[in-house]
Amino acid sequence: MPEIFERVASAPVVPPRLPLVVLLTGFTDAGATVQTTIEYMREKLKPQPVAVFSNDALLDYRARRPIVTFDQDHLTEFRPPRLELSLAHDALGQPFLLLAGYEPDFVWDAFTDIVVALADEYDVLTMTWVHAIAMPVPHTRALATTVSGSRHELIQAHSAWKPRTQVPATAGHLLEYRLSEQGFPVAGFVMLVPHYLAETSYPAAALAALDKIMTATGLVFGLDGIREEDRDYLQRIGEQIARNDELAQMIATLERRFDAYMAGELDQARRDAHPGFEEGDLPSADELAAELERFLADRPDDDFRL
Repeated sequence: MPEIFERVASAPVVPPRLPLVVLLTGFTDAGATVQTTIEYMREKLKPQPVAVFSNDALLDYRARRPIVTFDQDHLTEFRPPRLELSLAHDALGQPFLLLAGYEPDFVWDAFTDIVVALADEYDVLTMTWVHAIAMPVPHTRALATTVSGSRHELIQAHSAWKPRTQVPATAGHLLEYRLSEQGFPVAGFVMLVPHYLAETSYPAAALAALDKIMTATGLVFGLDGIREEDRDYLQRIGEQIARNDELAQMIATLERRFDAYMAGELDQARRDAHPGFEEGDLPSADELAAELERFLADRPDDDFRL
């Protein structure tokens, strides 16, 4: 079996006591939240790799194929996935460690042991990670989060939904669990993305993720570009919904349920089951998405598509 990772010979010196930010795509990434956040980090901040993880050891190529570019009659590029621990700097020049890329398909225990050892070696100050799931919430309200980990002040201030449940684990969950066991201050933010937009690239979710990272770490990111994308996205989808009474009624139902939940007007059992929503008259993600798709299919000149 190949080595799981290798250190970069020309890596920059990593100062001690830096925050560690973890962004792993994989099992679920509603609204392309993590992927968009990774792209922002890599394009805007130009992180410098410190350690590179082995695709051959960690990645199932059958499930996540690398990208190859075909130009008429020959191949011009092979673009493999990347999972790297890097040194990055925010808009103010503040350094932090960034573990970003795909979620490993294999050897989670070995991968987690390595990350914990690197966190100990670099005397990491905190660990913050984000991921996103689809929930029956309206896009017309501020995006809510669930927070886990050992930083109770962040949980108290930012966790809108606190269920007691069992869910399929991710490598991020295992990292949170192991780092918490080792005494590192840890915060995991789950973005609750509107279920009918979960298959789109939803800028508001990436904005919320970056905002929570800033809150947890004290880092500062320039977000004007994503904010502009979000305004354009919301304007376009608002126009589509305004032209369709059935969609407007569905969104109004979501708003009423969400507002009742946030106002604390629901009993605890219903709050634990869903963030403020009952079964029955609540539209499903498939119903909402299908209705949007049907409506948009009748408008071939419109350049907005789910």
